Amino acid sequence: MELYYHPLFLKFIGYFNWNQDYFECHEVLEEYWKSIPNYTKEDPLTAYILLSTGLYHWRRGNFNGANRTLVKAQKRMLAFPASKDTNCIDYKKLLNDIDHSIERVKKAESFLPFTLSLNSKRLKALVNETVSTMDLLPLNSDAVIHKHMLRDRNDILLEREKKKGRPI
Repeated sequence: MELYYHPLFLKFIGYFNWNQDYFECHEVLEEYWKSIPNYTKEDPLTAYILLSTGLYHWRRGNFNGANRTLVKAQKRMLAFPASKDTNCIDYKKLLNDIDHSIERVKKAESFLPFTLSLNSKRLKALVNETVSTMDLLPLNSDAVIHKHMLRDRNDILLEREKKKGRPI
């Protein structure tokens, strides 16, 4: 299955384009990335993970974190062949949007979202179908903007303690 047609990538596009839930973008792509045998940081998915993280930081006013992360995303995007994306995602527009975002972040300007422009009718249809089954939080809600602060982290903390070998 092609990268862009994987169910988790379809969800990523839904979160990215519909309600700008960049935290969930990161979560679903990380799950997808880690499911790939012998996954590496050079995988194209990591560029999209970094992009989501950078936009999340920017919207919350963390300009330093946003700049570092968006620059990394841009470098990774430039490192993989554009031909992989042009049939599905408007790669030139995406790189241009990232570049403009980095410039705005450097000037500490307010957050300005953008969408992933899809070139494939099939991909658009699959994303629309996927989004129709998703329970999306309202755009610009605190639950989306401050998600990492509002979520229940007990399972994460328990897992971290297990890895350290401490009794729970």
